[in-house]
Amino acid sequence: MVFSIFAISEISSVNAHSLFNSAEQTIGNNRVQIATLPEFPQIDEESTILFRITDRDYNEVDRFTMGVRIFFNDEQITAFRPEVHEGSHWETKFVFEHPGNHIVKVDLYDVEGEDGVITYTFNMSTQSPFGYIFIVSITIGAAIFAVVIGYIYLPKMIRSKFKP
Repeated sequence: MVFSIFAISEISSVNAHSLFNSAEQTIGNNRVQIATLPEFPQIDEESTILFRITDRDYNEVDRFTMGVRIFFNDEQITAFRPEVHEGSHWETKFVFEHPGNHIVKVDLYDVEGEDGVITYTFNMSTQSPFGYIFIVSITIGAAIFAVVIGYIYLPKMIRSKFKP
């Protein structure tokens, strides 16, 4: 009974796995979190860019005014004009047309306690051949590790079960 009370208190403080292509930044009194779905956006396929605005203590804000600018190779390729959003979440669809790193600048307007516009800067990567190589190499490494462990420990376990 005592163990279950401690286990419940520990479970409530566990955080979920963040997406690979996600980031957060705190400037002033606000924290901006950004992520993409899928985690590795594909070139010329629709992706979702997710935004979440909280205060420094991760309390969600009720409303915010935000604009977004997306850059590739130091050139602005698109922008979402500033709009008022109710709640702390906003998501938008976007098609990445170039492989590589994109810079996403999030502009927050009318932030309580701050003068002017606050700009948060994030890196967003698209899927490239190196992304596939990364995923495949990790998968192959895990498979080789499992085979080696199985080769070493499985015979020992089988022998110990059949010994008199």
